[in-house]
Amino acid sequence: MQSPLFTYTEQQTQDRYTVQNPQLLRVALTGHDDVLARKGAMVAYQGLIEFDGEYQSDQQRRARAHTGEGLDLMRCHGQGTVYFANLAQHVHLVDVDQDGLTVDSAYVLAMDSTLNHTVVAVDSQYGISGSGKYQLHITGRGKVALMTSGQPLMMQVTPDRYINADADAVVAWSSGLRVQMQAQTHSSGVRRRRGSTGEGWELSFLGQGFALVQPSEVMPPQHANIGDGVLAQFGMGQQGAHGQNQGNVWN
Repeated sequence: MQSPLFTYTEQQTQDRYTVQNPQLLRVALTGHDDVLARKGAMVAYQGLIEFDGEYQSDQQRRARAHTGEGLDLMRCHGQGTVYFANLAQHVHLVDVDQDGLTVDSAYVLAMDSTLNHTVVAVDSQYGISGSGKYQLHITGRGKVALMTSGQPLMMQVTPDRYINADADAVVAWSSGLRVQMQAQTHSSGVRRRRGSTGEGWELSFLGQGFALVQPSEVMPPQHANIGDGVLAQFGMGQQGAHGQNQGNVWN
């Protein structure tokens, strides 16, 4: 049998993490260091690999119940090769250092088991639930595989060059940055999108570091039915809120 499909073969590398192609992550396990991955993200594996649900502490369960932010993880261990993907999103590897990484849990595909993650709050001028109000703070040293809808934009933040980004498009940022969530509108109209522009909540970043933005604002697929209507656009709906629609499932 012949086909151009046979050009899509495995990457031959000794690296633990490899981006097999833009939408597929390859992780090599040697039996010593486990990897934590998004539940259900495994698409294929070779070797003697076991998958177990990852334990959540009482603090993590309470934070998840209170904020809607958290990670549903599985622990992968053994010897072999595992491939992970999620909705054909683009995969990117990030080395976490002592500064830490703040990320929306919806965009985490996999990470080293040596890393720690806790829920943190992002300041909101009006205290209204929105896409960026709660995020994950990942600390330690290791790698994280992030996902984006399309090729992202990495924006550098310096003391003399701060940036603003749509809260629904922000994926991650350096934990050392100062961040504020705000709406460019009068308080009397805070529940409306900015005038007739369709723009809403923003995250403002100040300090020294980076912010990762994707070319998507967490909109549902074409012709999808959003059960909560207009509320979904302001982080208050069951399916429309950025952190409420776990697993990116639309009805």
